[in-house]
Formats: sequence, C-alpha cells, structure tokens
Amino acid sequence: MTIRVLLADDQALLRATFRMLIDSCDDMDVVAEAADGREAVELTRTHRPDLVLMDIRMPGIDGLAATTALCADPDLSGTRVLILTTFETDEYVARALRAGASGFLGKDVDADGLLAGIRTVASGDSLLSPPATRSLIARFLATPEPGSHLVPPERLAVLTPREREVMALAAEGKSNAEIAGMLVLSPLTVRTHVQRAMVKLHARDRAQLVVIAYQSGLVQPTPPPPH
Repeated sequence: MTIRVLLADDQALLRATFRMLIDSCDDMDVVAEAADGREAVELTRTHRPDLVLMDIRMPGIDGLAATTALCADPDLSGTRVLILTTFETDEYVARALRAGASGFLGKDVDADGLLAGIRTVASGDSLLSPPATRSLIARFLATPEPGSHLVPPERLAVLTPREREVMALAAEGKSNAEIAGMLVLSPLTVRTHVQRAMVKLHARDRAQLVVIAYQSGLVQPTPPPPH
C-alpha cells in the first residue's frame, strides 16, 4: 500500500528536497504541497493524504494551528500529522501532541530517519524525538494550556486493569517489546491492549493515548533534575 504524503513547509527548496526523497520510495507518494498552514488545511481536505509532514513555523496560520484544525476534523480521522521543525523544544513537542500530532522530528534528521518516521506514523504508531526529552514533555502535557481542561480520571473507567497498566507504561515511553518483557506478555498481546485502549478512549493513535495518560493523572510527570 502506498503512503500518500502532503508536504507543508514555507521553504520551496526544502519541499522540493523532501518530494524527491519521498517520491524515490516505492511505498510513498507526495500528493500535494502547501506553503502555509491555511493551504495545508485546504489541500488536506481535498486530497485526504495518509500523512501530513508539517512544519511548525509558517506565515499566517502556523503548523500547530493547522494541526489542531486537521485533527479536530472528523472527516480526516485517517490522516496523521508528523511535525518537522528546527525548533525542537519540549514546549513545542507538547503543544504539537496536544494539537493532535502523531510524531515529532527535528529538521536535522537524516534521510533514512525521515523515511522511517513517515512509515512509523503512517502505521499508527507515535514518534517522539528525542527520547531523552520525554520526562520534560510529560511536565508540559500534565499542565493544561489556558482554556483547556485536564482529562477526568473517570474517563479511564472503561479500561481493564491490564489496559490501564499497558497504557501507563506506553506513556512512560516504553516500547511494545519493553512492555512485553516487563509484564511477561507477547508483543502482539501488548499491541492489542494498546489498540483496545485507543478505541475505548477515542484516541486517534498512540501519541494521543500518551496525552490522555498524563492529563488524566494515570501517569505522573517526572520531576525535573535538581540544578
């Protein structure tokens, strides 16, 4: 199956580079290009790509606002957003995840890392980069932005104890293989628990499951190291 990609970046040369790289793969195809957030939203609604490769800093409507609009549209529930930016800070990671992004990569990623990231997010998994920032990401996720609300813990009542346990470990950054080893389960069983939790909580993907885990209090943020 071909992964249909939409490129959203205000730098034409960068878009051309990404297009050449992506179109060189047999399992990917660039269906459209957008130079700003507004165009990204309009073209995504027209072409319904599997994945939007979204820059954060763009004129007019930025990538975070565009991501919010796309992920709030029920007609685009099958479209994933992979944030690609030079501004790889903890706050941007958290805001992108809150907005509904499925993954996050710095623009210094190499070609293989970019293509692997597209395949990972298109498959429904999340991609957080770099792993070392997860504890700091958690601090931002556990603090709602002005005008937003934390997820009530009662929302997790639909989960089984095992699903809650697996969800908590996933939110801590553990892979399916790591969770399987800790709980003495097969990776396939772990993946099934994750998918069932996503369905029950109406999470579009694993990244959104992480957001819900922190904002419901299921997982507590790691305190920052002392200076």
